[in-house]
Amino acid sequence: MQTLFKKITLNCCGRILSLEKPVVMGILNLTPDSFYDGGQHFGIETAIKHVEKMLIDGASIIDIGGYSTRPGADEISVDEELKRIIPVIKSISKEFPEAFLSVDTFRSKVAFESIHAGAHIVNDISSGDDDTEMMSIVAKLGTPYIMMHKKGSSKNMQYNPQYENVVLEVMNYFTAKIAEAKNAGIVDLIIDPGFGFGKNTQHNYQLLNALDDFQIFGLPLLVGVSRKKMIQAITGNDSANALNGTTAANTIALFKGANILRVHDVKQAVECINIMNATHGII
Repeated sequence: MQTLFKKITLNCCGRILSLEKPVVMGILNLTPDSFYDGGQHFGIETAIKHVEKMLIDGASIIDIGGYSTRPGADEISVDEELKRIIPVIKSISKEFPEAFLSVDTFRSKVAFESIHAGAHIVNDISSGDDDTEMMSIVAKLGTPYIMMHKKGSSKNMQYNPQYENVVLEVMNYFTAKIAEAKNAGIVDLIIDPGFGFGKNTQHNYQLLNALDDFQIFGLPLLVGVSRKKMIQAITGNDSANALNGTTAANTIALFKGANILRVHDVKQAVECINIMNATHGII
């Protein structure tokens, strides 16, 4: 399926982010328990160094999260989440004013405080399902909103997830969520199929294979497969050795229309984009 028009610009608090060419979103986990790099970037100085490297390597967006959403992750309070991320957002926005920052949260209060601290985009794994105030807050903030599909909570989403047709069900979900977001007054939307969130390996690869079907919505598409279980299951490697498989999956995603790659390894993802662009005659 193809749409005749696809939105390729985002208004990020008065600054325009172009998606005419795909871009990379670098992951900054300020958590002790994320599945791959938990605890590595605690502390403002360490976070700043990591952000600097990602920007040098070519990241256009830095995605900052203080609440691990890996399967089985522990819950934390709103205050703890704010304590982890707000000082870092303020420091990054001051140190790297040219960077676009997104906040990875499903809580409207955290989204509100983060945007006022210097972030530009809200990245919500629950698409408002886990906080009924989220969409109205995002609309008032006027920021781009990334909506992801997940099935279940972090505690139970990987316990034998079931779909009759995973592609159709995820597309139906976004049909309803896009309407809800637009009715709330949100202008700039990005959709994320939610690889690994309430999907088994087969579901994930069915979605990857059908990714171009999501072009029908005419919205930017974010793909986050970096070092996930879906890569490990096929390659037989753990997360520490899943970069090559991640690169292969990212390349497939790009050729099927992904606009944003959310990754741990920025340099390699940028190289994927450059190769894809060269294939299309864009050098």
